[in-house]
Amino acid sequence: MKVTMNVECTPEEARTFLGLPDIGPLQAEMLDQMKGQMHKTMAALDPQTMFKTLFPTSSEGFADLQKTFWGQFAGNANKTDK
Repeated sequence: MKVTMNVECTPEEARTFLGLPDIGPLQAEMLDQMKGQMHKTMAALDPQTMFKTLFPTSSEGFADLQKTFWGQFAGNANKTDK
C-alpha cells in the first residue's frame, strides 16, 4: 500500500510542528556582529589609513620599515642559496 500526503505550510509552521528551535533572533544577532566587523575592516582598508600605516611620517618609523624589508630580502636570499 502506498500513501501520499501533501502538506502546505510555512517554514515557521513546519519548524514548530517538528519541534525545531527558532533561530531567527540568533541569526539576526550574528549578522549584526558580522556587519560590525566588516565595517571595522573596511575602515582599516581606507587608502589614507593604509598609507599612514605603511609609511609613517617620522624618519625613525621609515628606518624601521626599511630594516624590515631588508631583513625579509636577506632571509629569502639565504633560503634560495641553499
